[in-house]
Amino acid sequence: MSAIKVGIIGCGAIGTELAQYMDRDKRFQLLYILDEKKEASEKLLAKLKNKPAEVISVTDMEEADLIIEAASQECVRERMPGALEKADVMIMSVGAFSDTKFFREFRDKAEKLGRSIHIPSGAIAGLDALKAAAQGGLDSVTLTTRKHPSAFEGAPWVKKTEVPLHAIKKPTVIFEGTANRAIAGFPKNINVAITLALAGVGPEQTKVKIIADPFAVRNAHEIDVVGKFGTMNIKLESNPSPYNKKTSRLAAFSAIATLRKLAESLQIGT
Repeated sequence: MSAIKVGIIGCGAIGTELAQYMDRDKRFQLLYILDEKKEASEKLLAKLKNKPAEVISVTDMEEADLIIEAASQECVRERMPGALEKADVMIMSVGAFSDTKFFREFRDKAEKLGRSIHIPSGAIAGLDALKAAAQGGLDSVTLTTRKHPSAFEGAPWVKKTEVPLHAIKKPTVIFEGTANRAIAGFPKNINVAITLALAGVGPEQTKVKIIADPFAVRNAHEIDVVGKFGTMNIKLESNPSPYNKKTSRLAAFSAIATLRKLAESLQIGT
């Protein structure tokens, strides 16, 4: 099997870990990187032995078999429909799919073009069990996320409600609502809510609670599911990425696992 040719959009925490992994695994060939911040792409290039080409548009990724988005929700909306015309895609900023109309159009375009859309599990566990449970019907899906207050700095919800993050001295609920509202208020913190919603009951029915905890040293996600299958409770604590404290380390590992799955003949899990 020839190497899978890849392009990455976004040279931040996840893009960097993916690129470094592919630099070691000969089953993949990273051909292109794209980032609007020149310093970010140059910083990534300095870490790689095999240097990909820097490009300014997905139209330049002519030879790619797979284009990975690791940038932002805006990138998903603006660049990834065009990327589908070139190759299969992997989406990390899945919060963009909280817009159900855009999600349907994106999925329909992929089906029309014969492309695949890959969405890693991200920083949560249990998606295989959730997808299986959904076949029998689900009554409720709730996600509770707990992070250090500093991880929420700059979030639109924090700015809008003027949450005094630096004054928080004990675990404090700073948001409760639907996955749709959560991703709008915390676009860089809660992409996992939309991944969970797509696998389960949808973004309007998935409930989210966000806790700012000054004692938290890891990013924690707890999932509660009720359905005809029974009940499920999953709790996971992930170390923050060494490149970005707002990103869980597991999110990058999940992307790597999804990438590896494309190159392996043995598939385990739902």
